[in-house]
Amino acid sequence: MLSVGTQAPDFTLPDQNGEMHSLSDYRGQKVVLYFYPKDNTAGCTKQACAFGELYPQFREKGAVVLGVSKDSVASHKRFEEKYGLPFTLLSDTGKEVIQAYGVWQEKKNYGKISMGVVRTTYLIDENGVIVKAFGKVKAADNPSQMLGALE
Repeated sequence: MLSVGTQAPDFTLPDQNGEMHSLSDYRGQKVVLYFYPKDNTAGCTKQACAFGELYPQFREKGAVVLGVSKDSVASHKRFEEKYGLPFTLLSDTGKEVIQAYGVWQEKKNYGKISMGVVRTTYLIDENGVIVKAFGKVKAADNPSQMLGALE
């Protein structure tokens, strides 16, 4: 996981519509960058829907929300359409950004150890600097936690 005060690594990834987005495109705005394991799973759906419900409040505070997982563009499109998500989902199938942000880690599930995305959220300021970093976040609580971090 990256530390607060670190310059956020720039990246370019496709969104759910296949359009390319770079972190540098959002300079001048706050960015809530959240990494999640998989589209259409219980926790990830709760987290995405809560970010969707609070999205107008994020926009009022001058922030954009970007969700990142290793799912495909097509998977993200189905996820967005199924739940009416109003924010950008980025596809990192090669895990370059996931690894650059330190969220590809060993996980334990029912005693089994495997590698995967650890649910992590960063708040990046208008200059591209990480100002808040939350690791192993609770899916349902994370969106309101991040909205509070914008105060």
